Amino acid sequence: MFERIEALHPHYDPELRLLTLTLDHGKANEVGTVTLDAFEALCELLEHGEVACLCTTSRRTSKSGTPIFVSGADVTERVGWPDERVKAHVRRQRSILQRLRHVPLFTVALSHGVTLGWGLEFLLTADYCLTTPTGRFGLPETGLGIIPGARGTAELALAVGPAHALRLGCTGEEIGADEALRIGLCHEIVPDIDAGLARVRTFAELLRRRSPTAVAVFKRGLLGATGQAEAERLCIEAAAYERCIDTGQAAIGRASFSAIRAGEVPPWGPRRS
Repeated sequence: MFERIEALHPHYDPELRLLTLTLDHGKANEVGTVTLDAFEALCELLEHGEVACLCTTSRRTSKSGTPIFVSGADVTERVGWPDERVKAHVRRQRSILQRLRHVPLFTVALSHGVTLGWGLEFLLTADYCLTTPTGRFGLPETGLGIIPGARGTAELALAVGPAHALRLGCTGEEIGADEALRIGLCHEIVPDIDAGLARVRTFAELLRRRSPTAVAVFKRGLLGATGQAEAERLCIEAAAYERCIDTGQAAIGRASFSAIRAGEVPPWGPRRS
C-alpha cells in the first residue's frame, strides 16, 4: 500500500487510520525530484485510500545539532537545466502542493526546526500546523533571484495577511515559533515532537468517530467557499449539506444517535466525497 511513498518514511496506524510521514532525506530534507515523485504518489493514495488523518514531521538534525523540518527545494539539482525544464519542474511542484491542499481528509504539519522556502510553502497545504519552540520559518527565494513558486506567493497572504506575507517574501526575514503563532502561520506550539504526535493522535481519535464522507465534504465546501461572495458561499454550503444527505451519511447519523451518545462509532462506511 505504501511502497511508492517509502521515501517519505510512512507509518500507518490502521485503527486510527493515521498516516505519519517522518521526513529524512538528502542533506537537509531539501525537496527534489525523487521526493516530489513520492509526494505525487502520496496524493493518489490519499485521494482514493482509507487514510483519515495525515501528519508530516521530521526528527532530522544537522551535523551541528540544528533541527530541520524542510530546508527548502533542492535547487542544486537544477544546475545546468534549461529554463523550460526549470519552469516545468516548478509547475509540477505547484500542482502537487495544490493537490495536497485539497485531499479529502484532515492534514497536520508538525514543524521542528528549520522550515524554509518549500518547507514553509508545504505548511500552507496543511489544515492545521503545529510547531515546536525550535521552529524557524522564512522565504529566502528573492535572495536567489526567484520568488516562492509553489504557493508562497499565491496563498501566504490568505494565512497571515498581506503585510506579513510581504515582509517574509520581500525581505527574507526568518521568524521563530512565537511569531509564527502570532501571525497565524502556525496554530499551536507544542513542547517537542512527541508532544506534537500525541496531539495529532488526539485529532485522529476524534476523526475516527466521524463520518469520513462528511469530513471530506466539509473540507471541500469550506475551501471552495473561501474568498467567494456571501451568496456563492451559501450555495456551496447548501450543496455540501445535501451531499451528506444524498450519500446516506445523515441517515446513518440519525439512526445511530443513541450509539453516538454512548461513545460508539457508527457504521459510516467508506468515504464518498
